[in-house]
Amino acid sequence: MKSKIKNGNAADGSLLKCPTGIVGLDQITNGGLPKGRPTLICGGAGCGKTLMAVEFIVRGATQFNEPGVFMSFEETSEELTKNVRSLGFDLDDLIRQKKLAMDFVRVERGEMEETGEYNLDGLFVRLNDAIDAINAKRVVLDTLEVLFSGLSNIAILRSELRRLFRWLKEKGITAVVTGEKVDAILTRQGIEEYVSDCVIVLDHRIHDQVSTRRLRVVKYRGSTHGTNEYPFIIDEQGISVLPVTSMHLLDHPASDARIASGVDRLDTMLGGKGFFQGSTILVSGTAGTGKTSLAVAFALATCKRGERCLYFSFEESPSQIIRDMRSIGIDLEPWVTKGLLRFHSSRPCLYGLETHLTVMHKQIEQFNPTVVVVDPVTNMASAGLAQDVRSMLLRLMDYLKGRQITTLMTSLTAIGDGLKQSEASLSSLIDTWLFVHDIESGGERNRGLYILKSRGMAHSNQVREFVLSNHGIELLDVYLGPSGVLTGSARVAQEAGEQAEEVASKRELLRRQTEVEAQRKALEAQIAALQAQVVVQNQAIEQLTAEDQSRKALGQAERKAMAQRREADVASPAAAKHGVGGRK
Repeated sequence: MKSKIKNGNAADGSLLKCPTGIVGLDQITNGGLPKGRPTLICGGAGCGKTLMAVEFIVRGATQFNEPGVFMSFEETSEELTKNVRSLGFDLDDLIRQKKLAMDFVRVERGEMEETGEYNLDGLFVRLNDAIDAINAKRVVLDTLEVLFSGLSNIAILRSELRRLFRWLKEKGITAVVTGEKVDAILTRQGIEEYVSDCVIVLDHRIHDQVSTRRLRVVKYRGSTHGTNEYPFIIDEQGISVLPVTSMHLLDHPASDARIASGVDRLDTMLGGKGFFQGSTILVSGTAGTGKTSLAVAFALATCKRGERCLYFSFEESPSQIIRDMRSIGIDLEPWVTKGLLRFHSSRPCLYGLETHLTVMHKQIEQFNPTVVVVDPVTNMASAGLAQDVRSMLLRLMDYLKGRQITTLMTSLTAIGDGLKQSEASLSSLIDTWLFVHDIESGGERNRGLYILKSRGMAHSNQVREFVLSNHGIELLDVYLGPSGVLTGSARVAQEAGEQAEEVASKRELLRRQTEVEAQRKALEAQIAALQAQVVVQNQAIEQLTAEDQSRKALGQAERKAMAQRREADVASPAAAKHGVGGRK
């Protein structure tokens, strides 16, 4: 097995990596530290060198089954064990399992005698015994300057440093050596960084009274690595490094699925289906216009679907948000209890921008939500310059889009700014932009909402009155009067006037209908009388016609009878025979 990883190389010559188990660091180093080679971690006081070295050893023992030796030249084993217990590391338990060996080497400057024959043979023997005792794969030496603090002979010091690093390489041990950083050079002796295969610099800086820890990989022999500065945090779970300054490619997927906004009328305005899943929504407006209410309604709709929502609040505490939302009929506490809704509240001035982003990444990784709310993003302006805020939020949006997480952010617009770029210049990066504003008329202040843009979908261009009631959020039609948009009491008065006009119009219509009906009936009566006259006249005509026909028939009968009587005067054949009636 040793032949396969001799000098930290595999049989094919590629560099083997030793994963650190530290969140983000393995990503930056493309797999971890160089296996079987020494790595230098240097930085000033309080930057986290010792804690990173301890976590490297602990993660190796607990996650990768690689026992480790921690040799300290500053803190005793008892002090170190107590110090790292706050991170959740139980070093005593690892020692009992023979996964960890700790050794404190006391170096007293007054007892150190510098001679031409000074060497580290005693250290090698002590370190070798500890390695063999637990079959260690990892070693930490903390802090190297203390070991050589009494030496002024640079030639001896450099010679022993090279011999120490060479000895570690020959043992095939993945070693981490910590060192103090000075202004001009990375380490006090100025040689550790040259003989180390990997050099990591930690920095703890203060800007506008806000502290930020950063990490940079200065060199990494035989491997590519991230070259930017990366913020990291130290909390109760250890160290988390965020590779935020490496911009993501615009290759995230775009979903056609739609999700509800939590306000039915708003979904109607958005083509009847709501937001695109995985999109970024911005709700901007002046103070008190209901931006947080819209954000909470969206969070509630997410929880009702059985999905998780992570709510980052930079103005109000979770209990205050829960209390305030009850006034509009929204109870968030059951969803918090069910674990579908999680709040993370902090002041923007608590961290630097990069640390805020690191904390947000960590919360998202742990909770794995489908929806994230950031309320409000403009508060970040107090934690950095506008350009830095935009860069931080851009990286956050890229990260969330890459994970197909739908994001809703609220943004405060100063009174009188209108639609100026007070949204940390994010408007061009937003998929759907809602604007909530004040409408003052008739001595009242009311709210209006409209959609400035919504990419990829048909959406309404109408202004809706935004009403917060004790049963939720309502969007109502606005009225256009002589003086413009009418809302509130003016809208109610306009509605009442229109209703009165409608009632009066109905009454007038009914009156006219009654009149017309009466006229119709009168005309129908006249028509009936005329029709009756026509019938009588027709009957008279028919009677006259019948009488005329009867007279004609009687006349014909009389003429026929007369004709017959006249025929009687003509002699019949018998009479003619007897000479009767005939002419001579």
